[in-house]
Amino acid sequence: MSDQQDQADTRQSGESSERAPSPVSPAPRPRRADTADLKRRLGPTGVWLGYTLAAAPADTVRQAAQDLDRLGYGALWFGGDGPGSKEAISQAAILLSATQRTVVATGIASIWSRDALAAATAATSLAEAWPDRFLLGLGVSHAKLVAARGSEYRKPLTAMRSYLDAMDAVDFPSEPRPAPAPRVLAALRPKMVGLARDRADGAHTYFTTPAHTARVRATLGTAPLLAPEQAVVLDTDPRRARATARDHMARYLALPNYVNNLRELGWDDADFADGGSDALVDAIVPWGGPGTIAERLREHRDAGADHVAVQPLAATLTAQVAALRELAPALLGEAPRGAGT
Repeated sequence: MSDQQDQADTRQSGESSERAPSPVSPAPRPRRADTADLKRRLGPTGVWLGYTLAAAPADTVRQAAQDLDRLGYGALWFGGDGPGSKEAISQAAILLSATQRTVVATGIASIWSRDALAAATAATSLAEAWPDRFLLGLGVSHAKLVAARGSEYRKPLTAMRSYLDAMDAVDFPSEPRPAPAPRVLAALRPKMVGLARDRADGAHTYFTTPAHTARVRATLGTAPLLAPEQAVVLDTDPRRARATARDHMARYLALPNYVNNLRELGWDDADFADGGSDALVDAIVPWGGPGTIAERLREHRDAGADHVAVQPLAATLTAQVAALRELAPALLGEAPRGAGT
């Protein structure tokens, strides 16, 4: 696939340029009547863990999940299905089996990693085994990553719509039929956000700002879940903290859909150069003490987020858990576990 075509397709994963197909789609899957209950169970603050979780052995993963469960974070989101990651559904089962209360959420499970039948039956199996504790996050990933696995990256909005149609057609064999797991879509730009509103229980956003959260909420309306991820650096030294943030941001500034989304928010080439301007770094990855980080989460909530998943940037899973332990009084002191937003 050429670089030009890669960029064109990846822009479409931001949804702004793709037209809806003319054929009439099947009746939309109704949003669960208990979306408010889903928000309550998630609570205002969760955790997002990526490559460190994937790289850690299972025993370390289980211990980390148990520690976070005891701290009281409402949900544990984890990256899955990318290069260097562990398979998302099996990783979710490990995390669910290690915890008692925390909601486990895929952030995200790629639609190119398993067919819709496998996704539907796997998600329902987890929802049946651990009632009210599994949330399926689905996404279209990125053209480069999909090509690297030998798959063909097709028009993302059309592909996601067809995938949801196929999921909704699955008849789970168990009697009585269990309730399906709630699902959210990874969505940055208006077309995919609209699909998340109409065909899912809400949207999960990543590598964004409170200004973007406000835009997504305006498209979603009030009922669907809006759960942004927020990377943070627990470090008060500006040079060191921004270096940590730039190291994290480098992989995402190389992916056109994230860059195009930031352009729509007013950032330009000067902000993307040399690892990101200080202003962009500070907008994407707040740094400082617990109070500064808690303030950024409040900004997301004021902009319309129901739940914010905090990703502390650190070299190891153990260091991330330590940071989350230090942050807990500031981030979880605003409301007890299970309180509404």
